[in-house]
Amino acid sequence: MAFNEQLADKLRIELERRKVSFIEKRMMGGLCIMVDDKMCIGVIKDDLMARIGPHVYEEFLKRPSAREMDFTKRPMKGYAYVNSEGWDNDHELGLWVDQCLAFNKEAKSSKNN
Repeated sequence: MAFNEQLADKLRIELERRKVSFIEKRMMGGLCIMVDDKMCIGVIKDDLMARIGPHVYEEFLKRPSAREMDFTKRPMKGYAYVNSEGWDNDHELGLWVDQCLAFNKEAKSSKNN
């Protein structure tokens, strides 16, 4: 199934506005945006995929637009799916992008050096 191109465009605009260098990879049937060789944020079908980190995970899951990311049928702690209520509004989308970028600084790259 294709991913939501409107959401992908919004993410590109948000990252470019912040002058963040990123690359895009198609994976998991969607779009993954990599920052510093680390999975940061993306789009799966119509959902935002947010790598927010384990230390704020429970707090962010309390938002009505968020739910556990269970791509593998098991919750992936530190990752959340966000429905359109959480990304359609530029302010709300910005909050998710900010948290993903903040955690990205701490996250480890899975790339083997």
